[in-house]
Amino acid sequence: MTNVWALAALWLSLALIAGLLSIWLRISTALSEIVVGTVAQLIFGAVIGSAVLGTDESWIKFLSGIGAIVLTFLAGAELDPAVFKLKWKEAIAVGLASFFLPFLGCAAGAHYVLGWEVMPSWLAGVAMSTTSVAVVYAVMLEFGFNTTEYGKTVLAACFVTDLGTVLALGLIFAPFTMKTAVFVAAGVAAFVVLPWLTPRFFRRYGNRPSELEAKYLLLCLLGLGALATWADSEAVLPAYVIGMVLAGTVGKDHALIRRLRTLTFGLLTPFYFIRAGSFVSIPELVAAPAAFLFMLVVKVFSKIVGVYPVTKVYKAPNKEAMYTTLLMSTGLTFGTISALFGLSRGIIDQGQYSALVAAVIASAVIPTVIANAFYLPRHLLPESGPETKPTSDAQPAQLRSASGKVE
Repeated sequence: MTNVWALAALWLSLALIAGLLSIWLRISTALSEIVVGTVAQLIFGAVIGSAVLGTDESWIKFLSGIGAIVLTFLAGAELDPAVFKLKWKEAIAVGLASFFLPFLGCAAGAHYVLGWEVMPSWLAGVAMSTTSVAVVYAVMLEFGFNTTEYGKTVLAACFVTDLGTVLALGLIFAPFTMKTAVFVAAGVAAFVVLPWLTPRFFRRYGNRPSELEAKYLLLCLLGLGALATWADSEAVLPAYVIGMVLAGTVGKDHALIRRLRTLTFGLLTPFYFIRAGSFVSIPELVAAPAAFLFMLVVKVFSKIVGVYPVTKVYKAPNKEAMYTTLLMSTGLTFGTISALFGLSRGIIDQGQYSALVAAVIASAVIPTVIANAFYLPRHLLPESGPETKPTSDAQPAQLRSASGKVE
């Protein structure tokens, strides 16, 4: 067991370094963990050997996988049902435009310009279509938009976009067989039963030292995750939908969310993001930077072409419309999840993966900086000012918020 404890200590030391860098540089924790994973693999690979990080160890894969599942669930649980009912037309219109244009544009660009095969091109479209719920939520939190109707509508649109990503990932890359039919039927049944069963279970057995709520949720997530992988799909797909259908129950239990976040961000997600970063090949990226730059430009351009006109349809002023558009251009968690899904399934190679993840990381930073510097809609700021939060929770991309603090 000595090797296991030593390797665990190494990974948590990298997670600690990433956390400190995120505070010092005021960037998202997820972003710093990906970068630290990339640099660590480069350094260790050159000095000691590429196997020193143990990214293929079964227990690291397990912690990484469960981190992605719970993280995806928490993101879905942040949906505000009341605001979505009020502004559903605008949220769906913006969300669908934010998904479809980048999805089709990046897929076409990868295939016809970069010369990628058909399936890698579709994977690129999925990875680049995402919007970072966590980055957007953190920006909303910093300026107090999260308490306004505008901020909640933008967040609802983010969920629509990422739901499109989740569905596209499952529909395109999961072969439809009898197993798929069983998975879909079981998933639909679970999504119908869980909103009824969960609040009753929590009222009767919740608030106990045994933390039955957390065990119940983990059972649901891992059970449907196992069914998804048995059907040759991805375990994170049902997790996002479970989060959405339970948003009215779990999302309003702030104490439970806090406990789940402590487990997820304190232990699980560092393994996921550091592992994802370790697969990025800097030498391949430096040798062929064109794919990274091309995918970044196409993503942001297609988001602008898709989202900006829709915001104008709903009579948003120019500055507000561009601010919304740039925030919808951000990406991180689901883009990384999609790219890692493609790499692990052999759909894309390491060079393509490196280009996609680098473009995803850049899209988490550049649009956010431009939006806050030039297009901040100050007329929408709440009169009472930003919501009072600890400094570490208030950075534009600091993912220590209730949205799943990731991306």
